[in-house]
Amino acid sequence: MTHLQAGLSPETLEKAKVELKENPETLHQDIQEVRDMIITRPDIGFLRTDDAFILRFLRARKFNHFEAFRLLAQYFEYRQQNLDMFKNLKPTDPGIKQALKDGFPGVLSNLDKYGRKILVLFAANWDQSRYTFVDILRAILLSLESMIEDPELQVNGFILIIDWSNFTFKQASKLTPSMLRLAIEGLQVRRCLTTKLCWPSFPDCRSRP
Repeated sequence: MTHLQAGLSPETLEKAKVELKENPETLHQDIQEVRDMIITRPDIGFLRTDDAFILRFLRARKFNHFEAFRLLAQYFEYRQQNLDMFKNLKPTDPGIKQALKDGFPGVLSNLDKYGRKILVLFAANWDQSRYTFVDILRAILLSLESMIEDPELQVNGFILIIDWSNFTFKQASKLTPSMLRLAIEGLQVRRCLTTKLCWPSFPDCRSRP
């Protein structure tokens, strides 16, 4: 085990080895392979390239170097294209603070049986008079960025449950196509964070890649 695997339980270390193909003997080489690809995207500002950060993306893509780099590039490209989204991305920001207070997202204390952190959103709780949909998205991204620092969650992942029960037409009318696209793209480039999305008020629960 290397220092980059510190914080992982024996069970999670084994899971990383078997399911993610994580090998402590080649870990630094794997990380460098991804780092070496950065030169191929001079149009993107890669703000973090340290070992621990790149490791997140390798884990998210089961140590496929090319796929890990592509996700890393998409992550920073999204930030670059949506600079306003990440200005003052702090829990003290008024809009974020109100969204967090209303449970966007709600984080359960217990993990699921696979060791995943469970996040729950009750869409009907959105108080449009106090904060915007973008504030909700910023609160979710801030929460995910904070929690993914935990190496256990980098391996086990998250499950995000969205309950649309009692979501009104008035609330839905505020969701423009551009806002929805912003949210979808924001979560897609954080697929290392969100492994499954569920809609309990619909007939089934669909997995998202």
